[in-house]
Amino acid sequence: MKKILAVTACPTGVAHTYMAAESLAKAAREKGITIKVETRGAVGVENEFTEQEIAEAHAIIVAADTDVLESRFAGKPVVKVPVAQAIKNPAGLLDEALNKEAASAGDYLKQVEQSKSQRSASRTGAYKHLMTGVSNMLPLVVAGGLLIALSFIFGIEAFKEQGTFAAALMDIGGGAAFALMVPILAGFIAFSIAEKPGLAPGLVGGMLASKMGAGFLGGIIAGFLAGYVAKLLKDYIKMPKNFEGLKPILIIPLLATGITGLLMIYVIGEPVKAIMDGLTVWLKSLGSTNAVLLGILLGAMMAFDMGGPVNKAAYTFAVGLLASSVYGPMAAVMAAGMTPPLGLWLATLLAPKKFTKEERDAGKAASVLGISFITEGAIPFAAGDPFRVIPSIMVGSALTGALSMLFGATLRAPHGGIFVLPIPNAVGHLALYALAIVAGTVATAIMLNILKKPIRD
Repeated sequence: MKKILAVTACPTGVAHTYMAAESLAKAAREKGITIKVETRGAVGVENEFTEQEIAEAHAIIVAADTDVLESRFAGKPVVKVPVAQAIKNPAGLLDEALNKEAASAGDYLKQVEQSKSQRSASRTGAYKHLMTGVSNMLPLVVAGGLLIALSFIFGIEAFKEQGTFAAALMDIGGGAAFALMVPILAGFIAFSIAEKPGLAPGLVGGMLASKMGAGFLGGIIAGFLAGYVAKLLKDYIKMPKNFEGLKPILIIPLLATGITGLLMIYVIGEPVKAIMDGLTVWLKSLGSTNAVLLGILLGAMMAFDMGGPVNKAAYTFAVGLLASSVYGPMAAVMAAGMTPPLGLWLATLLAPKKFTKEERDAGKAASVLGISFITEGAIPFAAGDPFRVIPSIMVGSALTGALSMLFGATLRAPHGGIFVLPIPNAVGHLALYALAIVAGTVATAIMLNILKKPIRD
């Protein structure tokens, strides 16, 4: 019997990773196919493949939006798709994998070269590189933000008194975790582009961006610059065989780090700092009208693809601003991300006859995902009825985002959903913030129930 391996990974490593794994496993059981699924989520690598399992596999399915060490699969037939595709069409991916021709001993070298070429082509996607950086940065942002929020339990300015527990929490969260945000973002963007040779120049470029005040935007530019410089050097520098080992440990780190650093200091850093300073001043001085418009935009983006590229773009924008002490967009983004699953759950309660039993059961699960800020809980509904569900959740999330910005709500922790709300001073204008979430939830439910028709037996 042909054995299939699959690896799933999404940028945040929370919902899509495990939903894709479950969908593939379920489809394989229905088809009687032997499959093993490796997940690369927020808790790390689970069910990791052994070299023997890779060698024995007929084909590998890579359903991922971040780096999953594809070099392990050199010489094997690979079906490569975005992680969402494994949720929507697992059976089709399994059929495609089964129809792949297994590599024979005679054409192994040819398969290896083809695999390298495919990997190189796949790594040109800027979104994948950016999301690899974001997914590695995210644990620092979450840990740092929550530790900063916990320091406010002792008073909003208690951390200013040196030697206190509040000061220690602020040093850990703000002084250490947040200080590493931009370097890690840049380092792993570069790692995604050039693999290990890109890491050192990326980290250094990110640190320079942070020190110069170029913020997350400077870190993104530094990461892409370092990655492509390192990749160029790796591909084009040729050395005698006896000295080839010097390339990854001396030549590439020295040249790539030097080039990236000099460009950041003399060319890129100051203009990007000016842009970030201007953006920060503008965001902090937003009038009510502009704040509402920004909230509408961010809210609609969070709901549009429920964890996809547009959603992640809005989230990355808000997370990046935390390091600049701009907390309003983060509040709008998290509230708008909670609204779609909550609104769909409420819709199933208000009009149960318009939903199948499976959808009503999914609504109960969606409520838990919604309060946990996992927008992907809306995907089963959107997949089944996209033309009614997606406009409804976008309207609800846009309303929530607009109200959050209008009320001046702020959020210092970038994740956690309802579980961060009880932390003193973590959320500004807590009651109004909760009202914004409720309003968007109700709007989503009402609009969807108006658009949907009762189900006929």
